[in-house]
Amino acid sequence: MQQETPTTQLTVKTLLNLVQHFVGFVYRRVRLVGPPRALTIEVQVEPHAQSRPRCCRCQEPCPGYDMLDERRWTSVPLWGIATEYVYRPRRVECRVHGVVVEHIPWSEGKRPITRAMMGFLARWARRLSWRETARVFGTSWETVYRSVEWCVEWGLSHRTLAGVTAIGVDEIHWGKGQCGANFLTVIYQIDAHCRRLLWVGQKRTQASLRRGLAALGPTVVQGLRFVCSDMWKPYLRVIAQQAGQALHILDRFHIVMHLNQALDQVRRAESARLLGAASAQYLKKMRWKLLRRGSRVRGRARWQLRALVVSKLATGRAWVLKETFQHFWKYKSPVWAKAFLHCWCTRAMRSQLEPMKKVARMLRRHEPLLLNWFRAKGELSSGAVEGLNNKVRVVTRRSYGFRTYRAMEVALYHNLGRLPEPECAHEFC
Repeated sequence: MQQETPTTQLTVKTLLNLVQHFVGFVYRRVRLVGPPRALTIEVQVEPHAQSRPRCCRCQEPCPGYDMLDERRWTSVPLWGIATEYVYRPRRVECRVHGVVVEHIPWSEGKRPITRAMMGFLARWARRLSWRETARVFGTSWETVYRSVEWCVEWGLSHRTLAGVTAIGVDEIHWGKGQCGANFLTVIYQIDAHCRRLLWVGQKRTQASLRRGLAALGPTVVQGLRFVCSDMWKPYLRVIAQQAGQALHILDRFHIVMHLNQALDQVRRAESARLLGAASAQYLKKMRWKLLRRGSRVRGRARWQLRALVVSKLATGRAWVLKETFQHFWKYKSPVWAKAFLHCWCTRAMRSQLEPMKKVARMLRRHEPLLLNWFRAKGELSSGAVEGLNNKVRVVTRRSYGFRTYRAMEVALYHNLGRLPEPECAHEFC
């Protein structure tokens, strides 16, 4: 089936010229081809009579050499109908690069889809899974992946890092197992005006973080005012060496996490010790109630916590220590915060609870970095790193089928990098 009318041809060609006009090329013919249930809009493209072909490498005008066979490129669907560009590329004789294929403005190398189509698929891939995007638009998962990858590479090469003054460093578990190879090292920008993923790399090592800081460039690293991280020694060492001028702040979330882990260790040990005893009732089904902030506990759970504290069990004492430490973050002066920290650590060391004593020793070792949190208060969000980590986990859960690190890296940059996109005449979604 072939349908072609002057009215339809004129209308579609006019729209194409409005949306995608390529200098040196003209839309010669537009027609519908294929069966009624699988129509395709075929757009015949020809070079302008007055134009000269350009070298694909240097894009300088060159004399023509010969013509290649007809090629087809899948473009953005029009009214839900598949669209294809049809064109016979020319070869040119460049004085610098020899005989090469001409520069085709809608094409990227030998890819069978147009740049506009790659941008179209990449935008939809933020809202749908890559598999679902491929199914909806009648293409393959590989095509969607390559489209997103091209947009990410374009965005990374055109992004600017000016204005980056605060970064957060953390690691995210990815894949199966708990070994270091299954972690990603991530660097975020956590300035108030911009929060985005700056760099992601494999493994949780000093070398990974060094590569990340090197990727940012010495100008950005030396201009940092704040660096937020956890208490992992290799990270602390690298940050002190390469970004020593920045105010290094320990992430509040990780400190709370250590307190919760210590509390849970006390609970598990005591539950095992009191197995079958009458006092074991105070610990039954209490794990999540204990780990939750006390101010957020309501109803019957609140009375259960009070009964646990009154029972004078070790778990109750550990919970009181955990909740008491929350007052630390309410101070405005580092001097008073330091005094509170000393008092709390003394109480923890006298509690005879080894997990809580371990946390106290850790806080004492990192006291200067911990107090930096108050020196930066008001200029740095305490939850910025963990908020971005949660978004990373959403991407990883949605991308459970990824088998390669490269695919995961592309997905993270695509969703969290806030990368610039190639210019297009129409916002598709």
